[in-house]
Amino acid sequence: MTVKDLPTLNAVLNFIAAVLLLTGYIKIKQKNQPVHKKFMLFALAVSALFLTSYVIYHAQTGSTPYPHYDWTRTLYFIILIPHVILAAVMTPFILVLVWFALSNRFDKHKKLAGFVWPTWMFVSVSGIVVYLMLYVL
Repeated sequence: MTVKDLPTLNAVLNFIAAVLLLTGYIKIKQKNQPVHKKFMLFALAVSALFLTSYVIYHAQTGSTPYPHYDWTRTLYFIILIPHVILAAVMTPFILVLVWFALSNRFDKHKKLAGFVWPTWMFVSVSGIVVYLMLYVL
């Protein structure tokens, strides 16, 4: 694997994180807390792998400009800008969310999860869309 392969790896990790997040959400709605915990911790680990790979890639290559100058360029930036902002903002919230859960403060965990989970899902899914638009289109 080379640095050029990392964007594809990042998209795969985002996909896996989204699947794990969705499954964890379903499990907590089914009141299966032990399985929910496992899926969410796996989602955290996959997201940490993604962040590591993302930093390595961009440290080596810098930013990649969007190559198209058509109507998709506007759409790309409409997706990219909130993706980047929310990815940066949500990271400490995810850590606090996990801390609340691991310290059995489920009332605070549940309240914060109402904001963090949909944001985390958006960042994971929009990351896949950004990859597809940047490297596949």
